[in-house]
Amino acid sequence: MNRLRFLVSRLLQTLVVLVVITFITFAIFEFFPADPAQLACGKPCTPENLALARSYMGLNDPWYQQFWNYLSEIVAGATYGSGADAIHCSAPCLGYSFRLSTPVTELIANRLPVTMSVALGAAVLWMIIGVSTGIISALHRGGAVDRAIMTGTVLGISSPAYLVGLLGILLLGFKADIVPVSGYVPFSVSPVDWLWHLALPWTVLAVLSAAVYTRMVRSEMLETLDEDYVRTARAAGLSERRVLANHVLRSISVPILTYFALDLGGFLGGAVITEKVFSIQGLGALLMDAVGATDVQLVMGVTLVAAVAIIGMNLLADIVVAAIDPRV
Repeated sequence: MNRLRFLVSRLLQTLVVLVVITFITFAIFEFFPADPAQLACGKPCTPENLALARSYMGLNDPWYQQFWNYLSEIVAGATYGSGADAIHCSAPCLGYSFRLSTPVTELIANRLPVTMSVALGAAVLWMIIGVSTGIISALHRGGAVDRAIMTGTVLGISSPAYLVGLLGILLLGFKADIVPVSGYVPFSVSPVDWLWHLALPWTVLAVLSAAVYTRMVRSEMLETLDEDYVRTARAAGLSERRVLANHVLRSISVPILTYFALDLGGFLGGAVITEKVFSIQGLGALLMDAVGATDVQLVMGVTLVAAVAIIGMNLLADIVVAAIDPRV
């Protein structure tokens, strides 16, 4: 019963947060100096055509009515205009890009598999590398291995993503000619080419993120190894492997999962710098193009999807953590 109440409470909190984020995003662009109707009308744009564009896009309503319409459209869909010129956007409708003459949901759906491929592959790598090196560093505290790993983490944390990406392209792409330096091949077209084109972006993201996880895992392990219950377990005659598996790793898994969920959720919303460096057309690249063109509807849609990814992963982490540690 307590777990059910916890789950319902977190779901309600998640819904409230999403509505608040949607409102904040809507408010930012409501007071944005650029007029979406003016952008859609193009040049030259007569006052009559501008008025028609505003009416067509529903911008003549009060701001609170526009916000309510936006929320309703997500659930029920939307129709812009009337008659033969009407444009229908099926639910869930996140708006319509008049610049690209395509529903925002469709644009996001086309790019989402690309971003998911980048994010999930990198996440697997940085978790394996980060957790493994963190454990090794903690078990060799103060030794040469520990100092070498900590030096590497300093370089990883302080290195900008674009710089590491460009160095990877230069050394592994142009100099060694080992991996492709740009582009994306769908998994359905060729699994091998899909893997080969993503190898370098995965590596860059994994190296940068793994440095943070290494330091976090090391810190959590050293703190846990000094706990009384760990010393008691050793005194009771448990093997070091059982102590680490049943007590230490279980204890440090809670902060690791929480941090991992936030990181993965953020990357699922679009790895902007990485996608730009490697010319990968995912959500990050879509967002940058939309910002450059002041495509308000598209920017709002991508922002909302990114928020859903972060909050959704955070919710999933809370559920997993509650299962691992009932005290939560």
